[in-house]
Amino acid sequence: MFDITRRQLMTYGAAVAGTAMLTSRGWSEPQRGGTLVIAETPEPVLLTSALVSSRSTNNISPKIFDGLAAYDLDTLQPTPQLAESWETSADGKAITFHLRPGVKWHDGTPFTSADVDFTIREILLKYHSRGQQIFGAVEEIETPDEQTVVLKLSAPAPFLLYGLSSWITAIMPKHVYEGTDILTNPANTAPIGTGPFKFTQWERGVYLRLERNEEYWDQPKPYVDQVIYRFLPDASSRVAALEAEDVLVVAESQVPGSDLERLKSIPYLEIDTSGYAMTAATQFFQFNLDKPLFQDIRVRRAIAHAIDRDFIVRNIWYGFGNALNTPVSPVLKTFHNPDIKGYEFSIEKAEALLDEAGHPRGADGTRFSIIHDAAQNGEQYPRTAEYIRDALGKVGIRVEVRISDFASFTKRVYTDRDFDTSNYFTSCGPDPVIGVQRVYWSKAFVPGVSYSNGSHYENPEMDRVLEAAQIETDPEKRRGLYDDFQRIAMEDIPEIPLVGIEQVTVLNRRLKNFVYLADGVKANFADAYIEPA
Repeated sequence: MFDITRRQLMTYGAAVAGTAMLTSRGWSEPQRGGTLVIAETPEPVLLTSALVSSRSTNNISPKIFDGLAAYDLDTLQPTPQLAESWETSADGKAITFHLRPGVKWHDGTPFTSADVDFTIREILLKYHSRGQQIFGAVEEIETPDEQTVVLKLSAPAPFLLYGLSSWITAIMPKHVYEGTDILTNPANTAPIGTGPFKFTQWERGVYLRLERNEEYWDQPKPYVDQVIYRFLPDASSRVAALEAEDVLVVAESQVPGSDLERLKSIPYLEIDTSGYAMTAATQFFQFNLDKPLFQDIRVRRAIAHAIDRDFIVRNIWYGFGNALNTPVSPVLKTFHNPDIKGYEFSIEKAEALLDEAGHPRGADGTRFSIIHDAAQNGEQYPRTAEYIRDALGKVGIRVEVRISDFASFTKRVYTDRDFDTSNYFTSCGPDPVIGVQRVYWSKAFVPGVSYSNGSHYENPEMDRVLEAAQIETDPEKRRGLYDDFQRIAMEDIPEIPLVGIEQVTVLNRRLKNFVYLADGVKANFADAYIEPA
């Protein structure tokens, strides 16, 4: 039986490694030792973000696997990880990566360019929800030696260098996956990576344990001995664990907004909203356009008018976010167009559109019935589903709410296509090609690939705009194309952007250098350390 006590959390090694460094929380000497315990929900299905794009997998995977690059907290510019350096050709159609020598997989096998080649060709392009968007322009991959990878592109891909973080494109071990069924390989749940922590134990429904990789290439990192994820689906349990110091971190708004004011008053806890710029977290309402009912744009627009997004921000997210008028989050300042108008909250307009679409109220006041799905990605999504049930009921739409665990939700929506509408979370950054494009691009509809084009939206004009923006190198022209994208998305409304989420981390003040990259909670934690109590 697993039990982490406060005594265990407060027992740390005495060794001090490294020199003074400027951290995201000030100058400090990193302390070696200790156990970093994090509350996480939902429990992941797999442990590699190269195969499944879910929040919990994306949080855990980067501790085990490295990417080619990480991203600076302040500038969002790529910084070296498995790639020490890179250069782009003058015509933008070739990118050469120079890989870090001497890196080993956790089983002792050397990391080489063959691993990068295999990962892109056989895993990311075939199975990852962002793979086609990031690497779709790759025509050829050259590996002239074990430390060099050259991507030959059909057209310039100015966004590609922003999709190399481990939580987006983890580099996988060729020698473990080649010749196997990649989707059922045992390493998906007992992974072998190059990252600062090694997988050691997964007690389903309880916890996941990672231990320090003593041979990590970035010595003397990592500083903590273990990272343990405790799976706590209940919000009150997560809050209680924070207060008891049984966990040191609850991230990504997994503490209810109603508790934050009280937690702010606890001296040993800190509220932090940094480290989320790369994700541009967004909550969407999604239609299943395979259903004839939702192929009528008047029905989709009516539902958009019936939902009060400001209410969701105030009462479900407790003000930590903003009501969206476009699918491009304001976090992406270069691309977000504040002049795009969304659908005002108007019961009258919703009623008129439903009448016009041929859905009058029946004798009981009901026009039609639907099933609305929400995943257990936190309390906000079931609560949003309950609000949607009430809001649509006011315009004569009877809604049955169905709450599922993550695996059931993704299978129902993205594989079986057995749903009417849903609300869900997705990361829409750090560039529209990498983040939000997959929601609207017809070529991103791939049954079985989660968090892709789940609505099955198809519009040749939208595809033209998105594909032009992929290769446009002029910043002003590219911004203009994304203005067009936002306009078409809101006119066609296959998805209703609900909330641009301002994500919140609650952490123990003894935990230092936790947010040191723009990847935030999705970084590898190699620099994090724990000060003695």
